Amino acid sequence: MHLIKKSWIKVTSHAALVAVVYVTAVTATLAAPTPQEILAASDSVRNPDYPFGLTNTLVEYRNGKQTDSSTLAIYSKADTQSGQFRSLIRYIAPARDANKLILFSGRDLWFYDPSSKASIRMSPQQRLLGQASNGDVLTVNLAKDYQASTAVEEDAVDGDRQTKHCYKVAMQASTPDATYHHIEMWIEVADFHPVKARFYSDSGKMLKSAYYRRYQKQLGVDRPTETVIIDGLDPNWVTVMRYSDMVKREVPELWLQRDYLPRFKPE
Repeated sequence: MHLIKKSWIKVTSHAALVAVVYVTAVTATLAAPTPQEILAASDSVRNPDYPFGLTNTLVEYRNGKQTDSSTLAIYSKADTQSGQFRSLIRYIAPARDANKLILFSGRDLWFYDPSSKASIRMSPQQRLLGQASNGDVLTVNLAKDYQASTAVEEDAVDGDRQTKHCYKVAMQASTPDATYHHIEMWIEVADFHPVKARFYSDSGKMLKSAYYRRYQKQLGVDRPTETVIIDGLDPNWVTVMRYSDMVKREVPELWLQRDYLPRFKPE
């Protein structure tokens, strides 16, 4: 009788343990974010979900020596229908470029020079300075232009040579106007902070890599205040983008109209 009782207890305990493990596994599966959700969460770390302004200072380096720089004022707000940002960019420095404008509205990108009063259509892939393209400078929600296919957990070394436990997210362009054909991005598991990324052409060539650094509290959220972009062929060609003065502000609809560019006056 005791043997039967002990065997029953052992079987019952084993069944209970299996049930606990199964429930835990199912709960973990249900709770795990999808690749697209991970990408969207990293967008929320980089960008507020309301209109804002900031200053972006770009510095180009060749073999460790500064070769060029530019300072931009950026005004952005998300489109109510697409969720993608629309932005007006104003050159502050150097003096030769002061008050030139770049407008990104919908899928259109325009460059306006007040000296000639002409607006010229541009491509997001065109370089603005060094390795920074127009698309790199624009405020962009990647989850709106790219479809994330996989997210694999792995450790990655960040821009400060610290190891972070990340999701390695693979994404492909879902619109023909996306700046890159596909991207690999490492996003921290704990807080969805972007750590680094690699950007590719449609031929599979790595165009550049980027490190997201110097997280600071900006508008209530820890956000990267520096992006280091490294050329895919020449690692000694580096462009650093530094973000400052991020503020919540109104971005008038008029500012985002091409016809209004000649009348725009900085505040």
